[in-house]
Amino acid sequence: MVLAVIGMASIYVAIMHDGKTIGVGRTMIVQALWYMIGMGVVAFIMQFDAEQLWKIAPLAYGLGVTLLVLVLIFYSRSYAALTGAKSWFAIGPLTFQPSEVMKPAYILMMSRVITEHNNEHYEHTMRSDWKLLGKLFLWTLPIAVLLKLQNDFGTMLVFFAILGGLILVSGITWKIIAPVVAGVGFLGSTAIILVVYNQSILEKIGFKMYQFKRVESWLNPSASTSGSAYQLWQSMKAIGSGQLFGKGFNVSNVYVPVRESDMIFSVIGENFGFIGGCILIFIYLLLIFQMIQVTFDTKNEFYAYISTGVIMMILFHVFENIGMSIGLLPLTGIPLPFISQGGSALIGNMIGIGLVMSMRYHNQSYMFSSNEQFH
Repeated sequence: MVLAVIGMASIYVAIMHDGKTIGVGRTMIVQALWYMIGMGVVAFIMQFDAEQLWKIAPLAYGLGVTLLVLVLIFYSRSYAALTGAKSWFAIGPLTFQPSEVMKPAYILMMSRVITEHNNEHYEHTMRSDWKLLGKLFLWTLPIAVLLKLQNDFGTMLVFFAILGGLILVSGITWKIIAPVVAGVGFLGSTAIILVVYNQSILEKIGFKMYQFKRVESWLNPSASTSGSAYQLWQSMKAIGSGQLFGKGFNVSNVYVPVRESDMIFSVIGENFGFIGGCILIFIYLLLIFQMIQVTFDTKNEFYAYISTGVIMMILFHVFENIGMSIGLLPLTGIPLPFISQGGSALIGNMIGIGLVMSMRYHNQSYMFSSNEQFH
């Protein structure tokens, strides 16, 4: 709720200073409605216990994949022209990004796959661990392919982050994890080197020019402050101009494109400075710490994997969004959880919170009933 208040205030500032004052009232009402719908989603998801979540995991995954296929056919032409990604449905003035609600569905399915595998293989061996790794990559492959067809590389990174977190806690031996991590690091480093010295190789395997420009602007943002690096440069200027304590609420002297959504941290940095940014990160830390506590409290392996997936989803969003706003990471278009404008991402994150709340709610209910039986 604290993050929601920060989000509403930041969106208001962004819109008020971007020449969109005519639609500020409507935008704020729509965003407030999304928060209300999100709270309803949390209350609804909380009613599902582990057994029910187990049963709906394949259905949720199947529905999510179906939506990812349909959006390739019925995508919003205007949003595709604006962003280069075929990721949104459009119904009148409303838009919906199915990949956002696919994230919790993916977490549910991966958690079920890992739990089923571990129940079948009580002792971890190299063979069983490779088998589990293969299963996880096979279930991830359709999503990766569909997101590649949508040109939504940023969202694909979120799924890989969730997958990485689940692999770490699944029990797979470090003899497998360490080489895989080293291999991913090597591929990432090689890709960055090729962006700088030989982009033609990456073009042959499907990378786009706008992706190269994002990496180039990340490596050297001052080289094209009026071109490809304009958004990043303006964000860094806005955050830097806030200095230690910020300029104060609703004061904005630096224009940042799309700051009501992807670059919302630039509003917080300019208005509330370094201290305000640290307080925001501390609030996220508290949220993640509470989710970790719930994970340790639950005695259900399936629940523990779900919680890990949700933690990785939110953690990666925060890390990537703030990182790209201050120039530590390339621009990817990933929103800041519970703060950035938009309904799809908010609902996806709220579903994640609902899953974690479900663990706490049903764990407490189980403890209460056990105490009653004891007495």
